[in-house]
Amino acid sequence: MILTVTLNTALDLTYGVPALVPHTSHRVGDISERPGGKGLNVARVLSALGHETVVTGFAGGATGAVLRDLLAGLPPRDALVAVAGNTRRTIAVVDASTGDTTQLNEPGPLVTAGEWAAFLTTYRKLLGEADAVALCGSLPPGIHVGAYAELVRLARAADVPVLLDTSGEPLRRGIAARPDLIKPNADELAQLTGSREPLRATRDARRRGAHGVIASLGADGMLAATPDGTWRAAPPARVAGNPTGAGDSAVAGLLSGLVEGLSWPDRLRRAVALSTATVLAPAAGEFDRAAYEELLSRVRVEEYAPTTA
Repeated sequence: MILTVTLNTALDLTYGVPALVPHTSHRVGDISERPGGKGLNVARVLSALGHETVVTGFAGGATGAVLRDLLAGLPPRDALVAVAGNTRRTIAVVDASTGDTTQLNEPGPLVTAGEWAAFLTTYRKLLGEADAVALCGSLPPGIHVGAYAELVRLARAADVPVLLDTSGEPLRRGIAARPDLIKPNADELAQLTGSREPLRATRDARRRGAHGVIASLGADGMLAATPDGTWRAAPPARVAGNPTGAGDSAVAGLLSGLVEGLSWPDRLRRAVALSTATVLAPAAGEFDRAAYEELLSRVRVEEYAPTTA
């Protein structure tokens, strides 16, 4: 079983408009409503790949009830912990004329000390069943900034490989707890290390505590610095579409490859193919399967340079 943690779950709303024009009214065409937050997106992709997956984190209020109703019809098992506050919403507005997406994210509910303690009890129990765990996304109000560091340490104590996908101070604290993998994008990596040169930044992030660093470079693919070497992976061509959730699909590719014992090049090939195929899908947590299968053989993976373990 693969466990994904989403402390700040969301009800994802995607609106399609012919063209997004500031200061005007818009008539919405396509509308989709999905259970969201990074870890839930990861879990849905993992389930589509055939992996047993469990989702945990927080859900509450009327929005949380809708999220859990939607989740009930999907393969990931729901182990979310109830909170009194209302789960947040995220709104993605997709401009059909350009393919660009504008994202609006609410902050999330206030989580109390008692609710955090209840979550930790659930998390410890689920770790006993897990082959790997992904810690994903932002922290809701009320959760201490070192929360991910605490969860990384618990996973390592349980001998469960852990991937951390967050940003800012939670990433800075979390990386010191020595996660097996982190997956920052270029901006998050630069904020962490102070460097915008990808190879230098990934190596610096490894020195700060991460065993492996997978830097997402957007349309240019990924750079992986690991104890076994450094690789660059890139899609065969740029694609237009909705990039929301592409990074989450990459996490699913990396975690599934880890659990299946794939080589680093094959993990990266899968991650980039899934990420690109997600851009072609209508909503986060989904991917174009035909495109994914076609891309798998066309993603370029090259050894970039030797790295020091």
